[in-house]
Amino acid sequence: MLKMFHYMKEKWHYIVMILFLLFVQAFCDLSLPDYTSKIVNVGIQQKGVEDGVPNTIEQKNLEVLLLFMDKKEQDIVLDFYELEKNQYRLKKITRNEREKLNSILGIPELIAGTIKEEELQIIAQMSQEQRLDLLDERKVKFKEIPDSIITQKAVRFVQEEYKRQGKNMDRFQTNYILFSGLKMLGLAFLAMSAAIMVTFLSSQVAATLGKNLRNNVYRKVISFSGEELNHFSIASLITRSTNDVQQVQMLFTMLFRIVLYAPILGIGGVYKVFQTDASMTWILALAVVVITLFVILVFKLVMPKFTKLQYLIDELNLVAREILTGVPVIRAFSREKHEEQRFEDANAKLMKTNLFVNRCMTFMMPFMMLLMNGITVLIVWSGSHAVNQGNMQVGNMMAFMQYAMQIIMAFLMITMMSIMIPRANVAAKRINEIMETEVCIQDVENPIQSKKEQKGELVFDHVSFSYPGADEESLKDISFCAHRGETVAFIGSTGSGKSTLVNLIPRFFEVTEGKILVDGIDIRQMSLHELREKIGYVPQKAVLFSGTIDTNIRYGKEEATKAEVKRAAEIAQAWNFIEEKEDGVQSVISQGGTNVSGGQKQRLSIARAIAKNPEIYIFDDSFSALDYKTDVVLRKALKKETKDATTLIVAQRISTILHADKILVLDEGSVVGQGTHKELLKSCDVYRQIAMSQLSEEELADE
Repeated sequence: MLKMFHYMKEKWHYIVMILFLLFVQAFCDLSLPDYTSKIVNVGIQQKGVEDGVPNTIEQKNLEVLLLFMDKKEQDIVLDFYELEKNQYRLKKITRNEREKLNSILGIPELIAGTIKEEELQIIAQMSQEQRLDLLDERKVKFKEIPDSIITQKAVRFVQEEYKRQGKNMDRFQTNYILFSGLKMLGLAFLAMSAAIMVTFLSSQVAATLGKNLRNNVYRKVISFSGEELNHFSIASLITRSTNDVQQVQMLFTMLFRIVLYAPILGIGGVYKVFQTDASMTWILALAVVVITLFVILVFKLVMPKFTKLQYLIDELNLVAREILTGVPVIRAFSREKHEEQRFEDANAKLMKTNLFVNRCMTFMMPFMMLLMNGITVLIVWSGSHAVNQGNMQVGNMMAFMQYAMQIIMAFLMITMMSIMIPRANVAAKRINEIMETEVCIQDVENPIQSKKEQKGELVFDHVSFSYPGADEESLKDISFCAHRGETVAFIGSTGSGKSTLVNLIPRFFEVTEGKILVDGIDIRQMSLHELREKIGYVPQKAVLFSGTIDTNIRYGKEEATKAEVKRAAEIAQAWNFIEEKEDGVQSVISQGGTNVSGGQKQRLSIARAIAKNPEIYIFDDSFSALDYKTDVVLRKALKKETKDATTLIVAQRISTILHADKILVLDEGSVVGQGTHKELLKSCDVYRQIAMSQLSEEELADE
């Protein structure tokens, strides 16, 4: 899965921005519970007064508080305040200094709030030593009182002080709540903006990943030789370049928004929990353990099924492709019911696996909701006791609850992603399997340029070939030479190796032994592009692409003029039926050329090769769908066109190759005869038997 990051390195700056925005979003989300706690604790319970540190205090009241402090504490307090017209005003201090001041003022304010006026006068008349002894006695008693209670009492003292100064405490409280609420709204808006930007950038990165993966998989598959294509089925390659890429893209769309965000939120939540109250962290630890055990169980059940799922999609695609491409045969043999059952079986397997996976996953959400509700009950039960004992404030309990939910939500997000991660991981492995496959036919690092003086020359020098994994050789020690302007034909029984032989020339497969020379250069020392530019190839099974007749003829030479297109079509005996069409060469060709006949498809394939004007023509049984008259006329026109090129013809009919300059007779992968038609009739039994099976005695005598 980590290898997938390589395909989106161009968007690295987006990823950096996403990480930054995720931290911003997490900061905002984690700050909101703290503000909720302050609104409850400070805004509602303490009427907007944060702590026991008054911003302003009357001189006489501060002097009362100083009575209950030692010399060091008095100096610290007086250092933080400055006297203005019988009133002490708090200087600008840091948060830590304020907390220090609050811890000093807490107990004196508690004492001052509970002591009577007469007692104050008596204490004021005491010596410093007597007051300190009295203060030590009080501190021993106050140790039993929780800090939150001391703070609340100190806050009441500050409230009373503000009232004595004439401040409107209701307005003071309202302002605090409104200001805190505005801060919360600002944080919520910032979190929302960050989340939107993360979603937008994540989609951009994932879309780029999907595009790059499809491009790279396509380029890799296009570079595959026959050996690699035989290793992967066509249906599997289609699934890997579409469904598998989509699975990975979907995962990475969610990865930045959830998988990266969840740990940030979870770790931040734990940090905030310890700052709020550490006494209930056992509840979170219990929740995390239960979630972890549940996820491990689900993974063990579901992970093998995810691996199987992608291969079942392959199987379904394979069956569907076979059925759709073989519809005429299926109908001809009345096998519709059989094929329907094949598709139904493959579909049912996929459905059952999907159902199992989805049923396992359906337990996740109810379980997580049950867990979240259970955690909420535990927090309220434990927190209410702490509030009752004065060890915790209500706002702190609410904040703890929110942080706990955020932590659990982080685990919930990761758990929900576990639905996608295993499947995407399998898909990524399947994509990597394609990308890491070594292509056996590759361009040489320093290609050799072909020799112009040997243009069009083709030499087979003791060539042998066997298909990967085959026990026997398909071709054995083939040697011949074809010069420019010559026509060399190959004939033999089915499976004798004719098509295999011509497929070695454009390096669809690599020779096992020997070498093939084009223009005097070993084709393995020539760049694939240069080699294939020299060849006009017409396959055994004519292939047309969706588009128009014009685009199909120009396929090998896009810059061909209209005159060249027309001339190629005329030589291939295709112009007559093209003219009959309403749109002429602009007539639409459907996918696979299904809207033209077999003979028309074959003639357009021949026209495509002629329009390219190559050095070497390869016709792999390319006249089989033509009637005898069209075959004769086409070959006569082709002979004039190819007088300066080398022509290789694979044929089943003797009539197609009668006038070839050289005929090679193949039998079980070996050349058993080589020469002209007349020479082979005399010297080659295999050729004579083929000729006798196709021509009458009179025709043979004429020949």
